[in-house]
Amino acid sequence: MQSPSKISGASASTTTPAVCGLPGWVDLPEGLLQSIIPLLGSFLELLAFTGTCRSWRSAFSSHPSKSTFCTLLPPLLVRPHISVHAPHLPSRSDDGHELRTCQVLDLANLKSTLRCQIPEETFEELCFAGSSYGQLICGGGKNCLVVDVFTGAKVLPPQLPFDDDTYFYSGMLTAPLTSHNSHLLVCAASNQRSIQSSLLDWPVGSDSWSELRLDDSRIEQIVEFNGQFIALDGSYRLYTLSLAPELGLQEIATVWWNGMNECPYLRPWIVVCGDMLLMVDHYITLSYDGAPVNYKAYRLDLSTVPAVWVEVKKLENYSLFIGSDVRSPAFSCTSPGRWGGRSNCLYYGYYYQPWILHGLGDEADAVWDPDNDPDLVFKRNWYIRLQPFWVYPSMFYIGQ
Repeated sequence: MQSPSKISGASASTTTPAVCGLPGWVDLPEGLLQSIIPLLGSFLELLAFTGTCRSWRSAFSSHPSKSTFCTLLPPLLVRPHISVHAPHLPSRSDDGHELRTCQVLDLANLKSTLRCQIPEETFEELCFAGSSYGQLICGGGKNCLVVDVFTGAKVLPPQLPFDDDTYFYSGMLTAPLTSHNSHLLVCAASNQRSIQSSLLDWPVGSDSWSELRLDDSRIEQIVEFNGQFIALDGSYRLYTLSLAPELGLQEIATVWWNGMNECPYLRPWIVVCGDMLLMVDHYITLSYDGAPVNYKAYRLDLSTVPAVWVEVKKLENYSLFIGSDVRSPAFSCTSPGRWGGRSNCLYYGYYYQPWILHGLGDEADAVWDPDNDPDLVFKRNWYIRLQPFWVYPSMFYIGQ
């Protein structure tokens, strides 16, 4: 594992020397420093805080509620196809791999210039499988790679039990890599044309994978909700996922809205939003003077058997974030007005245009910008090329 610092902010370095040079700042009580942390309003402010000196960095690392930033601040948008000139950063990692310096956008501070460095091999030799807890999950052939998006630290799991043409449908971690009970879950097939896929489980640090063969589908998403792992398959059925005593899936009986027998959407996705598990997707409106698509959200009501999907007319004080690749995770954020965002909206990361803002439900037309790219594709897909994706840095999960 290697862990060079691969994230930089244009203005972070200008703050540190001034603060460290003032007598007494280094010796501020940890309790006082930790009371300041929740008041920080962007990732750049957090980066400047942790970069001030060792005692400030220690105060952040020991803060008991760092993960709350994953709901109070928007995720960062990594744009791997936008290369950024950064001559002061190394061009190769400690193990000799070439690095690509990529643009990173922080919606809470769009005037900032953030960058990250991703190994070039993830673009040229590996396939994107997902991202989780600040880690990029990739694979190629029999190999799988987990790399920290912002520090460059790598973890190499054992080889996969497949041939050299493995195709990845999804990948996620059940906990931060530093957690004693972290597992890497990957859904993959021996090749893209195979009708047989498997769900693979690697307890981080062990020397082997366990395998659950899937009969007629594939797992597209796994989220943690109310202490359980919930999986969504290619037919948009839900399952509870268990890791012990053995890897297993148990289908959750559900009823679609309006009495329909099957999911009416082409490619919906699930996201945890506060105390709700949402399913979200769009339909084409064919509107010439408003939003060309309308996104709707439905929450899963588990108080009945079977469980029921119930339409959510308005997300109130929440916003959602999603990328165009099926394998990129979705996020939710509360109180977006805190950083200048909009409630009841979906921030969709795109390839050519950084993101598109969609109003949910009845607010679609009011939010839609008529200057948006008219050639946008709204259906998520599995892409060969790494697409823009949202991520929270692994520093938010230290000690979790």
